[in-house]
Amino acid sequence: MTSPARDLARGSRVSIAVQFILCGAIWGSSFLFMKVALTGMSPGQVAWSRLVLGALTLGIFVALRRDRLPRRLSIWGHMTILAVSFCVAPFLLFSWAQQYVTSGLASIFNATTPIMTAVMAWAVFRVERLGGTQILGILLGIVGVAVIIGPGASDGESPVPSFAILGATACYGFSLAYMRRFVSASGMTALTFSFLNIGIAAAIMVALTPAVALSPVRVDVPVVASVILLGCLGTGIAYIWSQNTVRAWGPTRASTVTYITPVVGVALGIVILGEPLHWNEPAGAVIVFLGILLAQDRLRRRPRTTEGAAAAAAAPSQTGVTPGERPAGRARS
Repeated sequence: MTSPARDLARGSRVSIAVQFILCGAIWGSSFLFMKVALTGMSPGQVAWSRLVLGALTLGIFVALRRDRLPRRLSIWGHMTILAVSFCVAPFLLFSWAQQYVTSGLASIFNATTPIMTAVMAWAVFRVERLGGTQILGILLGIVGVAVIIGPGASDGESPVPSFAILGATACYGFSLAYMRRFVSASGMTALTFSFLNIGIAAAIMVALTPAVALSPVRVDVPVVASVILLGCLGTGIAYIWSQNTVRAWGPTRASTVTYITPVVGVALGIVILGEPLHWNEPAGAVIVFLGILLAQDRLRRRPRTTEGAAAAAAAPSQTGVTPGERPAGRARS
C-alpha cells in the first residue's frame, strides 16, 4: 500500500507535468492565433488585445488570491523595463513579422530564446561565464539561423521579418538576464510577478492606443476566438502554469518547453493553415536545438549524487531564474 503523502506527491507531479505540456501546446499555438488574428486586425491591435486580455485574466487570479503588490518604487521601475522588453516590444515585433512569414517559421525562430539569453547574460549583464562549449553552442545556433534564412534570402525574399523575430527573441533574452540581475531577489510570488509584467505592459499599450489600435477591424468568429485564446490563455493562464513548473522542476528542466513550442507551431501551421515547410527550416531548427543544448551545457555527462541533484535543481539556469526566488547560495527569507 502507498501512503496518502506519497499519493499526494505523485498527484502533484502529474499536475505539474500536465501544466508543462499545456504550456508547450498553448505557446506553440500562439503563432497560429496571431496569424489568424492578423486577418482582421493590425499588428498593433493584436499586441494590444493580447496584453489587455492577459492582464485582466491575471488580475482576476491576483484578486482571488489577494496577493500583495510590492511597495518599493525600485521594483516597479524594474518591472516597467521588463514590461517593455519582455512584452510590448517583442509582441509588436512578432505581430508585425507574422504578416510576412509563416506561423511555423515564427515558432522555429522563437526557439532561439535560450541562446539569446546566454548571450545577454554573458555579454550584457555579466551574470554568466561562458566556456568553450557554451560559445560553440552560440555559434552553432547562429549557423542554424543562417540555414533557415539563407535559401529564402538567396531567392530574393526579404530577411527583414525574420530579423524582426530574432529581435523579439533578443528582447526575451535581455529580459530573462535582466530578471536574474535585478528582480530575482524581489520576494514577489510568481503570480504577482506575472501580473505586474503583463499589467504594466497592458497599461503602456492602452496609453499608446491612438498610435497602435485605432485602425479599422474586421471582426469574425476566428479572429475573436484567436485573440481571446492568445490573450486569456497564452498571455494569461499559461504564465501561471509556467511559473508553477519552474518552481516545481527548477528553471533548467522547465525551460525544455522550448522544444515543444516549435513542434506544435509547425504542425498547426501545416494542418490548419496549409503552410509549406521547406527543407531548410527543420534542418536549421535541429542545428539551433543542438546549439541550445551546448549553450546550456546539457550534453556533458556528470556524476549524479543526491546532493548534486539537489544543487542542480536549486541553481539558476542560463535561461533565467524563477521570479520571486533568490539566487543559489543565498538563503530564503
